[in-house]
Amino acid sequence: MIRDERIPADELQRIDDEIRSNWSTGDAVDFEEAIDYHESLPQRKRFADVLESADKPLLQPRAGVPRLDDQIELLEYLHGEGKADLLPTTIDSYTRDNEYEKAQEGLEKARDTGEDTLNGFPAVNHGVEGCRELIDAIDAPIEVRHGTPDARLLAAITFAGGFQSFEGGPISYNIPYTKRHGLEETIEKWQFVDRLAGAYTERGVRINREPFGPLTGTLVPPSIAIAIMLVEGKLAATQGVRSITLGYGQVGNIVQDVAALNALKELGNEYLPDEVVVTTVFHEWMGGFPPDEARANGVISLGGMTASIAQPDKVITKSPQEFQGVPTKEANSAGLRTTRQVIDMAIEQQIDIDGIEEEQDLIERETRCLMDTIFEHGDGDVVQGTIQAFDSGALDVPFAPSDSAAGAVLPARDDDGRVRIFEWADLEMDDDIKEIHKARLSQRADTEGRDQSFRMVADDVDAISDGKLIGRPQGGA
Repeated sequence: MIRDERIPADELQRIDDEIRSNWSTGDAVDFEEAIDYHESLPQRKRFADVLESADKPLLQPRAGVPRLDDQIELLEYLHGEGKADLLPTTIDSYTRDNEYEKAQEGLEKARDTGEDTLNGFPAVNHGVEGCRELIDAIDAPIEVRHGTPDARLLAAITFAGGFQSFEGGPISYNIPYTKRHGLEETIEKWQFVDRLAGAYTERGVRINREPFGPLTGTLVPPSIAIAIMLVEGKLAATQGVRSITLGYGQVGNIVQDVAALNALKELGNEYLPDEVVVTTVFHEWMGGFPPDEARANGVISLGGMTASIAQPDKVITKSPQEFQGVPTKEANSAGLRTTRQVIDMAIEQQIDIDGIEEEQDLIERETRCLMDTIFEHGDGDVVQGTIQAFDSGALDVPFAPSDSAAGAVLPARDDDGRVRIFEWADLEMDDDIKEIHKARLSQRADTEGRDQSFRMVADDVDAISDGKLIGRPQGGA
């Protein structure tokens, strides 16, 4: 039975030896030599230092293509033309599923044809040498972004390759992504990732870890997202990680989003150990986008305005081409510049909005309920508590494909567009909080002249892509 305990040095070495044998490029990983390489990097490429010292929100897009030269060209463009402060390397789907042979076939085809035959950068196949070529070529910090339930080999190679930030976690890269992996399995595998990051940290190379805050990306109630961020942050801290960026995905109501980001920072500093530097990242809208690029820019601008008020440490930007899939580098760059323009105009203003403190208090109360039930389920152990809370349904994520979550809790927007919980199922929450949600959804139902029902949920899922925030019935208020 796994617990929230630090992996011993001999066990870390055993697992490292085992996973590096899964693909030929693992042979090139040398921890001591990697430490020397990291120490040679200039300050401006050290992810945690740049992020933690910023005086306004830093911007980072998503971007990944298979060929090394193309990835360098793409990141140079996003840095130069888009003015991205931090840069990504998004990993391909085959690598996320540990199918390195298929990733190699796709990479070779991309090299032969010049086409993007993979939907990301196959870092394991490029190996330590290829990763370092990328790090050396780009004059900014770069993060590994992926979606991998078993990210052990990817971490070993990219850490040795010079990357100093790594997205994901055992819950946030399980519940929204996979049916094939149990939660206990992914927690155990991510303990290795975090312990390896901790080992680098202990040698003076601080690897930033960033749990994936948006989860399923579809109307996730803030308290559920924050509780999972706190769990993954605590798990990483146990393994020695000291730079942790907690994530949150925009829901679209400015009051609720600002309140949630404030709560995320407050609770992160409360629940995580004092030796951890806690930062926050705000993901612009992760749901469906309008097909019209002008309207899409409106969605992006709303995210920029929210970021200017809440001032998270980092913003993950979107492009006006989200509706059609992978954006061009020009569109990706445009999303960055749109967000920056709004932030730079608004951040100098004193913007006071009623209701933020009240909403933040509600979110914090809800989050504490969920954290308390996790600790109770595990008798104080956050690993066992998380597994058992998901098993019982006391912790849940809406619209989750994973068999590790019931996926029975259902959200809907209230009359102001804030995300409330319509169907609680077995989610653990105080009765008075449930009554608040019920009353606010009832107010919306009265406004729209209809009963509370699943139809509200379905309407809200599509609302922003249809040009609205709330999924009102045709001809409704």
